[in-house]
Amino acid sequence: IINNGKRGVIMGRAYAVREARIKKTGAARGKIYSTYAKEIYLVAKRGVPEIEANSALKHLVEKAKKEQVPADIINRALEKAKGAGKDEYEEIIYEGFGPGASTFMIKTLTDNVNRTVGEVRAAFNKMKKSLGVNNSVSYNYDNLTIVSFKSSKEEEVLMALLDAGIEPVEFECEDDMISISVQYKDGLKMKEIVESIIPDVTFDVDETGWYAKDLVTLEGEDLETFNKLYNLLDEIEDVTDVYHNVKLEDN
Repeated sequence: IINNGKRGVIMGRAYAVREARIKKTGAARGKIYSTYAKEIYLVAKRGVPEIEANSALKHLVEKAKKEQVPADIINRALEKAKGAGKDEYEEIIYEGFGPGASTFMIKTLTDNVNRTVGEVRAAFNKMKKSLGVNNSVSYNYDNLTIVSFKSSKEEEVLMALLDAGIEPVEFECEDDMISISVQYKDGLKMKEIVESIIPDVTFDVDETGWYAKDLVTLEGEDLETFNKLYNLLDEIEDVTDVYHNVKLEDN
């Protein structure tokens, strides 16, 4: 089994991703719906706006349904992508510096870049912190797709990935729970391989994001400032995910 000297790390990442998603859906269901609508629109526009003819779109729609996104929201996003709407969204990642040695990667989906960057910058300014330029923070993060699923076929899955030229960043199996992380570019192919081996697979974790290579610990005033800045960013409508390098108690 591959673990690249980080045995158990992927399980921790998968657990943290799952917990973050549960908390986020419980706290801001409306924003989850809005985010999925934008993501479905964007993925459909980038390829063919037909679910069965677009693997990336199919996986995204299945994920949305799993999180109980209403069918009418999904259908409206697909219709917009076919030309029934005038919205034009783009994905932009902002990088920023928080208190202490903390850093942020902020994923946004926006139809108005000036509005979005203004709101993100205002959040940093309010806490007397600053946005960074491109690559000022991202070099300390990995852009990964992480999945976790129940199966006893870990050797078969691993060999199929390697045969396809995909070397997992991390691969772990514990109590028949397989967790895999791969580079973002290999994410869709990795899921297709898993599904070919386990047709009825259910992904307990299925996330793509920016994950810090190393974590830092904050205390006292720095931790308080970090939490306030995180909340300000997460409340921005165009912000879909906030990634950081701070080790929290439940990480």
